[in-house]
Amino acid sequence: MTRFGRTLRWAARGAAFLIALACIAFGGPARANEPIEIFDAHLHYNWEPRPYFSVDEVLALFKKHRVTGILATSRPNTGTHALMDAKPQGLWIVPFIRPYRVRADIQTWFGDPLIFDLVQDEFKRGYYRGIGEFHISGKAADTEWVKKTVDFAVAHDLYLHAHADDAAVEILMRHNPRARIIWAHTGFSLSTDRVAEMFSKYPKLWGELSYRSGITNGSGKLTAEWRALFERFPDRFLLGSDTWINERWESYGEIMAAYRGWLAQLPPKIAAQIANGNAKALFGPGH
Repeated sequence: MTRFGRTLRWAARGAAFLIALACIAFGGPARANEPIEIFDAHLHYNWEPRPYFSVDEVLALFKKHRVTGILATSRPNTGTHALMDAKPQGLWIVPFIRPYRVRADIQTWFGDPLIFDLVQDEFKRGYYRGIGEFHISGKAADTEWVKKTVDFAVAHDLYLHAHADDAAVEILMRHNPRARIIWAHTGFSLSTDRVAEMFSKYPKLWGELSYRSGITNGSGKLTAEWRALFERFPDRFLLGSDTWINERWESYGEIMAAYRGWLAQLPPKIAAQIANGNAKALFGPGH
């Protein structure tokens, strides 16, 4: 055999060895083509008066789009009970107490003592990890019953999932500086400078990105300001579908594909943190 032939043979063996190592590390060659797994940190399985999809259909949808975990809420909490009772394999469910019985509670929950009773009663089920998503804006957060809810969450090691403007988030944090808040929609259209300011001020604040504007431009390219924010705070973001209406269930696959589109433009480590790693760090064993 010529020297050139021996070189080719050793190169081929080296390549085969590297492929074998990759297969061991990642669980086989097929895994390389799988889409990045996603934890859906803003999911509503509403039950008014019945869900749009059956439990089996919802579980099949998650599997189809490689959603391996969900932050589950519903209005009322019956939908969350149904998901928990299903005990699905391959899906990690993190249940939150929704402080709503009917849609009208969105406008009044923060001044209603019966809602605080609801939260306490639901908590007795023993599996909840948080309270929310709840809607609050500005000075409406500065009420006795909101403070009681925040203090209850802190006392029982629960997260708060707040659909709130930055003023309300500030008030929630003043109620109890030990509060841990997942900020639904991360302020919607709030400037990235203000988001960065809030994250710097409150280490126990995380941003969930459903409906968040400005992340990409019209062609789906990640904007410079959001790339910088993700690189500065890679451990502070979560993804979510916000299936608050049936149309969001119908477009579930498109929502997940859009996330994967801009995640692919980030360094793989940061993309994995936002897609699922941060949720695992927040809600995993011991957290």
